[in-house]
Order: sequence, then structure tokens, then C-alpha cells
Amino acid sequence: MQAKKRYLILFSAGASLILLFCFGGIQVPLSGRRDDQSLTGYHPGARWRRLQGYLRAFSTWEKDHDFHEHISPRQKRDSNSGLYTGRRCRMESCFDFSLCEKNGFKVYVYPQQKGEKLSESYQNILSSIEGSRFYTPDPAQACLFVLSLDTLDRDQLSPQYVHNLKAKIQSLPLWNEGRNHIIFNLYSGTWPDYTEDLGFDIGFAMLAKASISTENFRPNFDVSIPLFSKDHPRTGGDRGFLKHNTIPPYRKYMLVFKGKRYLTGIGSDTRNALYHVHNSEDVVLLTTCKHGKDWQKHKDARCDKDNAEYDKYDYREMLYNSTFCLVPRGRRLGSFRFLEALQAACVPVMLSNGWELPFSEIINWNTAAVIGDERLLLQIPSTVRSIHQDKILSLRQQTQFLWEAYFNSLEKIVLTTLEIIQDRVLLHASRSSLMWNSLPGGLFTLPQYSTNLGDFPFYYAKLGTKPYPKFTAIIHMVTPLVSQSQPVMKLLVAVAKSQYCAQVIVLWNSDKPLPAKHRWPVTSAPVSVIEGESKVINSRFLPYNTIPTDAVLSLDEDTVLSTTEVDFAFTVWQSFPDRIVGYPARSHFWDSNKERWGYTSKWTNDYSMVLTGAAIYHKYYHYLYTTYLPASLRTMVDQMSNCEDILMNFLVSSVTKLPPVKVTQKKQYKETMMGQSSRASRWADPDHFAQRQTCMNKFANWFGTMPLIHSQMRMDPVLFKDQVSILRKKYRDIERL
Repeated sequence: MQAKKRYLILFSAGASLILLFCFGGIQVPLSGRRDDQSLTGYHPGARWRRLQGYLRAFSTWEKDHDFHEHISPRQKRDSNSGLYTGRRCRMESCFDFSLCEKNGFKVYVYPQQKGEKLSESYQNILSSIEGSRFYTPDPAQACLFVLSLDTLDRDQLSPQYVHNLKAKIQSLPLWNEGRNHIIFNLYSGTWPDYTEDLGFDIGFAMLAKASISTENFRPNFDVSIPLFSKDHPRTGGDRGFLKHNTIPPYRKYMLVFKGKRYLTGIGSDTRNALYHVHNSEDVVLLTTCKHGKDWQKHKDARCDKDNAEYDKYDYREMLYNSTFCLVPRGRRLGSFRFLEALQAACVPVMLSNGWELPFSEIINWNTAAVIGDERLLLQIPSTVRSIHQDKILSLRQQTQFLWEAYFNSLEKIVLTTLEIIQDRVLLHASRSSLMWNSLPGGLFTLPQYSTNLGDFPFYYAKLGTKPYPKFTAIIHMVTPLVSQSQPVMKLLVAVAKSQYCAQVIVLWNSDKPLPAKHRWPVTSAPVSVIEGESKVINSRFLPYNTIPTDAVLSLDEDTVLSTTEVDFAFTVWQSFPDRIVGYPARSHFWDSNKERWGYTSKWTNDYSMVLTGAAIYHKYYHYLYTTYLPASLRTMVDQMSNCEDILMNFLVSSVTKLPPVKVTQKKQYKETMMGQSSRASRWADPDHFAQRQTCMNKFANWFGTMPLIHSQMRMDPVLFKDQVSILRKKYRDIERL
């Protein structure tokens, strides 16, 4: 027994010595090397604390750092192999603000070089910029520059890949190491690692890039854009699919996904694990291996079953009937599923760690999406089930707003990118988060007009305020003043007598000289006469500084309205300050025989326009009309001296996504107007009517869609036509007319 104990003790001691030797407890000098820090890889003499020999296969960025050294996210980002020289660029360090001081925010597009082919998507990007109010053909006036070389697809295996791009860009005389340039990119890198390297040094240029990682994203400099398909419309774009809210907001499926499953390589882990949470009932996550030329070489035991189940479901049907849509990463961080889910009002569940979400600088994605974690995939079903139905409804509504405001066309994606950069350049006149994240969105709330939310017609309810309780009347005159009995004189007196009238402006667009001051009637409200700019019809919609009120009452000189009618219309407008409220209504229709839009003035049971010859709207629309709309449309209106009222209706309906509001009018309005000598020939002229048909289609073509919306609502005074004493009615004079 004693001998056995001795042998056991000796065996244990020997084993302990071997273990200490192997794990560094005992140091053995090797061929004169005394400093273990000079040794690379694992060896018996390494210190216990130095474990990089074990970790090197899993962590490449640590090879030049001690394992215990603290690495911040910024240091980690900067220590990566440089994709470009301007890794640390910010607006303050890599952007020349002096180029923007003289002419404001103008964008120059390089002329296309001979022999250089552009993809359809990149051509649409350039066309959107050239058609915007930012464009300048003069590089000396430019603040920002855009290449005419196609940089969208930098995957070397793609047929759209542009070779020798580095040399071509470096030869541009205005390149200046990329300063004040922006580069658009959808795809970078190639199989198997799909890095974010574009294949050339972008220098100090900004990136507007899809699938960009937070690791390579330069805050307040780059712009993350969504990944969109080549079929994404250039202008217009489809509306969201949410037609009405359902309470409770649950659909047939709770969570769905249908897409490719990658068997090997980057992006395969998450999609390979989806089958763990798929239950074929309310969580339907379908993947297929059947893609690529050699998919059968890599197929696994699940492929046949997955492919069979994949083919049973229609993707569109799943989208429209699911509450949540999973958006896992693909080969790259971004995915087409993101925009598809937004449009379908299917709340996106993001599963792409490290993806800088599109327009993250301005959009609060927590109000429209669920941000998941790839490492916690098994918790996703329980997480989405725990979301309250009120929150689901809010998320769903926000998906529709964001889709229509920023993503449903390539033009909006490009303009949003430019507006973000403009806000950085003109920081003193930048939009607030509320402007970007609530209706009507940042593209329609121009900070050059004001940065005060109360100056816009969209935020009164959110601010708990009301518009200024007065209006300014603008009477458009083109006929010389020859008699005190002209209808315009009666109109002026009737409008000025309104208790809500703060001022009357007579816009003199006649070729005759201004009448003497004593020719104008004496009124209770102040009257000022100004000459229209260039005597063109669009001058009635200029943003005059002399308009002190929020509301504008726009009037033609031959309009016949009483004071009571004016009072009632303004009272209605105060409840709808973002819309056009007025009397003469018109409508549009689709002519299937001619395959074009038609215009009608017939009295029908619905309408889509309220003409600005007798209408009230917010004065901000004057600024938007003059600044937002292209000069080509305004020039066409001026040349025809027609259609300005139609264009204003297009604009307001495009902004609000709502129809105008018609108020009660006297039945003889149309006949009275037609009987006036000043414009009788105009309204009866068949060419005038034909011009308006042409305008409808020209305007719809520029907007990319038909923004006008039909309505069957008419606002009448309470007790209107009711069988009660006339003395009990507030707007009794309307019934007497």
C-alpha cells in the first residue's frame, strides 16, 4: 500500500509539471530570445496572459494590439484596413463650406463622357438631380458635385462594373481629392467576403451608400440609403398598401419571411437558423436553396423540404397579410425586403447587426420598425407577440408615412439625400426631428421659409395652437378699372366688411396704368394695390412679404361673394388649415378611350379641385409653389395664362394626400361668373378648356402620379335649409341669396 501511494504521488507530481510546462507556468528560454513579447504564435514559453495565439483565427483586428488593451468603437473603426483615405472625415474637416456661401446649396452634375455607359438606375439618379431645384449647369456656382461615372455597382463580377474608375476619376479637373463630392453606391465588394471597398480611393468625398455598416459609416458625413431594385420608379411611386386601419391591428400571420438561404459564406448563419422559429402557422419563415448555378453542389439535408414548402406560398399574399415582416441580412447588410415591408404596411423586424439604417440621421426608426439582434433570433417571436396592439397600429401607420415621404420613388431617395446634406451646410436653417418624422415630411417643409413649426399649416394640432384668426384677401385684376359699378368694386367692399379681414391686396396685372387712389372705394379694412411681377398670372402666388396673416383668400376680379359667405368659408378653413377651402369645384377623371386624364367642370356628386378664384389656403403654399415647383411648369402656366389654379391644387393634394374642402355656394355663382364681360370669353373659349386638359396631363407627368383625390364632402352651416326660424341661423344670408 505504501509503495502504491508513493507511485501515485510521483505520477500526480509529474502530470502537474507537464501541465505547468504546457500552459506557461514554467518559462524555458529559447535560443537566446529573452523577451517573450517578440515571440509569435502559441509556444510552451508564452505567458499565461497572452492568449492571442488561440484567438487569432477568430479576430484579425487584434493582431497588433495587446489582448487586454481597451479598444473603443472609434479606435476599432480606425484600425481597420483603410477603405479610403478620408476615414475620419466629418463636414467640419473635409467639406469646403465657402463654395456654398455665395449661391447657396447648388448641385453640379458632370457632363457624361463619350463612350461611358450608365445603368438605368444611375441615369435616373442624375435625371432626378438635374430636374430638382438644386441643380446648376455652372460648376462655378456649385456647392456639391456628382460624378457622371456610374459608381452604383462595384461588384467586379457584375456586368455593370466600370473598369479603371480610379484613373478616370483622378483625371477630372474638379475632383480636388473628392472634396464636396458625393458618390452613390448600392453594391460593393464581391464573393466571398463582400467588403465595402469600392475599388478606388474616394478621398474626401461623401458616400451615399446602401448596406453600409456602422463600423464604416462616418456620422454627419456619409448618408445611408436603402437598397432598391432596378425597377424602382424614378418619380411618383405607388402609395402604401394600407387602405384603412383595422382594430385590433392583427393579420393572418404574425411574422413572415420568404427569401434565399445561403448554404456557405457570409450572411448564411442567420438565414440558415430561421427554421428553428418557423411553425407553419402564424410564424412562416421560408427559405430556398435553389439559387445560383451550382446550388446542388452545396445542398444540405434540409434543402428539398425547404424548397417544397417555399413554393407553396405566394410572397405578395404573405406580405399583405402579416403583422410583422422579418428583414434578415443577405450577403450584404441591406435587403430588398426592407422597402417591400414598408410599402406593405408590414412592420419590419430588422435582423442585420451593424447595419446603419437608411437615413438614420433624420428618421427615428424605433417608431416604424422593430430592431432585433441576430444573436437572439429565438426570442424574436415572443418579442413581437408582446407588442401592444396600440403600438402595432402606430408602427404600421408610420411605415406608410415614411414609405410615401422618402422611399417610394428614386427621386425622393435622391432628394432626401440632398436635403440632409443641405441641412448640414445650412445648419442655422435645418429641419427639426418633428419635421422629418411627421406629416407631410421634410421634403415639403422647407426650412428656408421658417424653422418655426407654428409658421407651417401642418403642426397646429401637435403644438396645441390655432392659425391667426384673420385673413389677407388678394384680388387678381387684369381688367382696367373704368366704372365704379364693376363687380370687383362690390367684391372689394364685401370682403373688407368681413370681421376676419385684416387686409385687402389688389394685385394689378393689367396693362393699363394703376388707377388713382380716389378711384378705390373707402373700406373698413386697409387696401393696398401692388403691381404684379412681369404681369404674369403666377404672380398671384408669389410669397409677398406684405401678407401678415396665415390665411390667404384668393379671388378673381369677377368673383361674386357676400360678406357672410366669406365669413363662413374662413370659419371652415380654420378647422382645415392645411387644405384649400372654397367655392367653385372641379373634377378630374381618367379617359380610357384617349388613355389620358380629363378635366370637367360639370356639377357632379364629387370633386377633386377647388379653384383659387374663390378659395382660402395657408400662405406657405405661395412659397412652396414658387420654390418647390420646377420653373418649366410655372413658365408653361405663364405662357398660357391658364391652369395656375389646377397646379396649386396638384401641389396641395400632393403635400397633404387629402382632397380640398368645398363649402356651400349660391347656385347662381356659375351663371353669374359666366355673365361677366371681363372673362366671359375666357371661360367659354374652347381653347381655354383644351389647355386645361393638356395641363392635367403635363402636371401628372411631372408629379409622376395623379395626386388629386376625389371627395363627396361639402361643408354647410348648421341649420342650413332646416325648417326653423331664419333668426336662429348664424349664416342666414347664404340662404337668401
